Amino acid sequence: MPKSKRNKAVTLSKTKKKGREHKETIVNSIREAVEKYNSVYVFNFENMRNLKFKEFRDQLRSSSRFFLGSNKVMQVSLGRSVADEIRTGLHKVSKLLRGDSGLCCSNLPKEEVEKIFNEYEDYDFARTGSVATETVDLKEGPLDQFTHEMEPFLRKQGMPVRLNKGVVELVSDFVVCEEGKPISPEASRILRLLGIKMATFKLHLICRWSPEDFEVYKEGLEGSDIESS
Repeated sequence: MPKSKRNKAVTLSKTKKKGREHKETIVNSIREAVEKYNSVYVFNFENMRNLKFKEFRDQLRSSSRFFLGSNKVMQVSLGRSVADEIRTGLHKVSKLLRGDSGLCCSNLPKEEVEKIFNEYEDYDFARTGSVATETVDLKEGPLDQFTHEMEPFLRKQGMPVRLNKGVVELVSDFVVCEEGKPISPEASRILRLLGIKMATFKLHLICRWSPEDFEVYKEGLEGSDIESS
């Protein structure tokens, strides 16, 4: 009987080597981009949606390059202090790579980059655990938007429903979610069925670096956090 390929042993030394090589590739790519492009931006994001981000990135492919991943690896790429920064002032950028953040290296004028980021937002369905932006409650009575085949599924989501002459009917008022509270798995499914999108995918510029200057966009960032090495 042939051995399953899935059971093939992989030595830890090999996986560690691949991980190290991958990090080195990212570091080199970021350093090359810093030399190639005029400006470097740090941005953070809310409600990341990979497909939507890919579409956003593809629109700027000819003029910009984006990096997402380990903040530590990106910091090492730029340099975390005056002593090891690869270009003057980049350690300030490194210090602002926190939380859900990324790098954008661009040849576009800064006004255009600012406009693109500030105006961009896309709506999507909320995921389990995200906070509801509004209260959604359904009143007792027929739910014409649902077909009779969906009645068992709706019941499994905790909705008090029944079939009345082939029409799905709520037998009592039902609160799907409450504003300011986490969305449950069941509520997430119901909101999707109702077509209600509560998640806004947004990108926020944190700072901009160029060989000539450095600028912080995000309010509330203390100068001492940046200037200290």
